[in-house]
Amino acid sequence: MKAKKKILVTSALPYANGPIHLGHLVEYIQTDIWVRFNKSIGNTVVYICADDAHGTPIMLKAKEQGISPEELISITKKEHEKDFKKFFINFDKYSSTNSEKNKEFCENIFNKLNKSGHISQKTISQFYDEKEKMFLPDRYIKGTCPKCNAEDQYGDSCESCGATYSPTELINPTSVLSGTKPKTKDTNHFFFNLKNFKNYLIKWTKENNLQPAIKNKLDEWLNDNLNDWDITRDAPYFGFLIPNEKAKYFYVWMDAPIGYIAAFEEYSKENSELIGIWENENIGEIYHFIGKDIAYFHALFWPSILNGSGYRTPTGIFCHGFLTVDGKKMSKSRGTFIKASDYLKHLDPEYLRYYFASKLNDGIEDIDLNFEDFTKKINSDLVGKLINLASRCSSFLEKNSNFTLSEKLENDEKFKDFINQANEVEKYYSNRKFSNAISKIMQMTDNANQYINQEKPWSLKDIKKIQQISTQGLNYFRSLAILLSPIMPDLFEKTKIIFNEKNLKWENCFSPLLNKKIKKFTVLKTRIKDESIEQLKSNLINNSESSSKEESKMQNEIEYDIFSKTEIRIGEIITAEEIDGADKLLKLSVDIGDLGEREIFAGIKKFYEAKNLIGSKVLVVVNLKPKKMKFGTSSGMVLAADSEGEIIVIEANNKIKNGSRVK
Repeated sequence: MKAKKKILVTSALPYANGPIHLGHLVEYIQTDIWVRFNKSIGNTVVYICADDAHGTPIMLKAKEQGISPEELISITKKEHEKDFKKFFINFDKYSSTNSEKNKEFCENIFNKLNKSGHISQKTISQFYDEKEKMFLPDRYIKGTCPKCNAEDQYGDSCESCGATYSPTELINPTSVLSGTKPKTKDTNHFFFNLKNFKNYLIKWTKENNLQPAIKNKLDEWLNDNLNDWDITRDAPYFGFLIPNEKAKYFYVWMDAPIGYIAAFEEYSKENSELIGIWENENIGEIYHFIGKDIAYFHALFWPSILNGSGYRTPTGIFCHGFLTVDGKKMSKSRGTFIKASDYLKHLDPEYLRYYFASKLNDGIEDIDLNFEDFTKKINSDLVGKLINLASRCSSFLEKNSNFTLSEKLENDEKFKDFINQANEVEKYYSNRKFSNAISKIMQMTDNANQYINQEKPWSLKDIKKIQQISTQGLNYFRSLAILLSPIMPDLFEKTKIIFNEKNLKWENCFSPLLNKKIKKFTVLKTRIKDESIEQLKSNLINNSESSSKEESKMQNEIEYDIFSKTEIRIGEIITAEEIDGADKLLKLSVDIGDLGEREIFAGIKKFYEAKNLIGSKVLVVVNLKPKKMKFGTSSGMVLAADSEGEIIVIEANNKIKNGSRVK
C-alpha cells in the first residue's frame, strides 16, 4: 500500500486593500482543487493563507476613508473570507500578516539573520515626494525599466522582463501620488544580503520541485549578479517596526511570506497535524501556489531567508499564469474586471471552478475566460451530459422500481472497464493537470450516456432489466461525481444526499452501490441563460462608468505657460513594426506634414497589432527632445490614454491635414 503523505499548502496572500476578483480566484481555486484531491485520497493536508495587511497603499486608503488601517484590514479580511467561502475555497486557517504571531516571527527571523551576518546597513538615496512629504514606496514610483526600456514600470521590478532594480535606477521616474518628479534624499536602510546565498540557491533550484519555465528563469537570474534586498521602509508606514528602531519598518515583502509560518503556528495551537514542519523536512512537504509575477520573491528571497534563519525551505513552488476575460486584460473601463461578489450575483460559483479546471494545467500559461465557451462548456458538458445522466436514470428507476437500486449491475465488466479509467484521473489531479482530468471525466461521461442510449431502457418492458440498467447508469454518475468532487464539492454533497451516503469517499467510486433505496432526484445544476451573462456584463459596464467618474481626479495642476510650450500636431502612421526583444514597444513612422516623417517608439504593443495602426491619424507631441533608446531614437510622442491599465491611442478625424496644429 502506498504511504500517505503529509503536506502543508499555501496560496499567495491577497492584499488587504481591495476585493477578491476572478484573477485572484484562478490561484485559490487551483490550490483548493489540489488540496481537496489530496485529502480525498487520504493524505494529511493543511491549507493555510492570510491577508497581506501591511504597506503604504493600505495606510493611504485608510486615510482616504477616514478610518484606521486596522479597521480597514479587518473589514477587508471579512469580505475576503466571505467571497472565498462562497466559492467553496476551504482554508484550514486564514489569518492576517498584522497578527502578533507574525510580528514575533518577523523579529525573530530578522535577529537571526542579523546575528549570522546576513543583514547590513547602508545610507542610500531614495525618492522623496516633497509635495506629499514622504519617501515613496517602490509601487508609488513609475518610469522606464533600466534593463529593457519598457515604459510605465514600477520602482522595484519590471513586469515586462522580470528584472528587479533600485527605484533610483528608473528612467524618467514619476511619483504616482502627486505626478511630480521625485527628489532624492539620503536615508539609512537595512539590507538582506542575497548574494550570500547564491551557491545555496543554485543547489536548491536543482533539487526542488519547480516548473521548467521557472527553473530557466532562476538560472537566468542566478547567472546575473544578485543585488542585496532593501527590507526597510521609512515612516509614515503601516507595518511592523524593525527591532530597536523608532521609524524604520519591515518592507511588506519581508513580513508577508513570514506570514505563512505565523498562520501555521496559529493553526497548530488547536491542531496537532504537521507540528514542526517548518523546522524539520522529515515531517512533511511544503508547497506554495503563486502567480508567475511573484516567482522572484518566492524562489530567490524566500528560500534564502528561510535558510539563513534556520528554517527548512519549501519542497516546491507551483506558478500559474494570468487571467484574461474574452481575450482582454481585466479592465474596469472595458467591463472585464469582475469581482467575485459581482460574479456571484448572476452565476453558480461551481461553474467557474469547473471552467477554470478545464483550462488549468501544470504550466504557467495565461488562461482566458471566454463567456461563449464558458456557457457552452457548462450547458453542453456539465448539465447536458453529466447532470442529465443522473436525471434520466433516476426517472427510469422511479417509474419502475420506486427508487430502489438493483441487487446487481446489468453488466459488471462494463462497469469495471469504465471505472478503471479513474486511475488516470487520479494521476492527472496529482500532477495538477486539471484540464486533462476534466477531459477524461467528460470522456467517461460520454461513455456512460452511450451505454444508456444503446440499452434503451425506455423501450423495454422487463422491469428488472430496466432497474439494472438504471442502477448501472446511476452508479456511473455516482463515480463521476466522486471524481469531480475536488472541483465541484457542492455537487458532491448533493450527490451524497441523493444516494443516502453520509460518508461517501474517493475509494467508493471503484465499487457500485446496490440494493438500496435512494432519494428522489432534485435539480442539481441548471443551464446558464444568455440573460445571466448579459446582465453580468451590463452591470460591469455600469459599474465601470460610475467608478471612472469617482476615480478621475486631477493629480496636480501646472501653469498655463508650461503647457503652452507643448506643440501637438496631427500625424498619420505610415508604417508600424514590431521590435525584436521589445515586449511593449512598436516602431512607428509618422507623417507630420511639413515637419516630415518622424520615427517614434510607442509602448502599445500589448494593445495593438502593428498592421492595424497603419493609416491612423494620431496626435503627436513634436517638440520633445529626441530620446535615445536601446532600439533607436524616438523623435516625438504619440498621445494615448491609460484607461485602467489599457492603452488606447487617441485618434484624430481623418479629414484633418497632416501636420495641423492642435489648439
